[in-house]
Amino acid sequence: MTDAAVEQAPNKGAAPQAVLQYLAEQIVDDRDSIRIDVESGPGGVILRLRVAPDDMGKVIGKRGRVAQSIRTLVRAAAAREGIGVTVDIVD
Repeated sequence: MTDAAVEQAPNKGAAPQAVLQYLAEQIVDDRDSIRIDVESGPGGVILRLRVAPDDMGKVIGKRGRVAQSIRTLVRAAAAREGIGVTVDIVD
């Protein structure tokens, strides 16, 4: 791949981050408090989701079912890009 082709390539990890942003916006009440930190890790990209304390229970869900569903959907978006992703929900 030439340098010009690399510059035009889409940002790796953008789709999983967009999916996580969309899902979080649909779940929480305080959309302005959503923050997603992105960093590279040994297994791919690490996305850290931060929401308002009042919305934490909604994001985690009963027995962590909502959180697990979020992770599954974001991993599926990352798989389409051929990367690994980990979603951490930080309080």
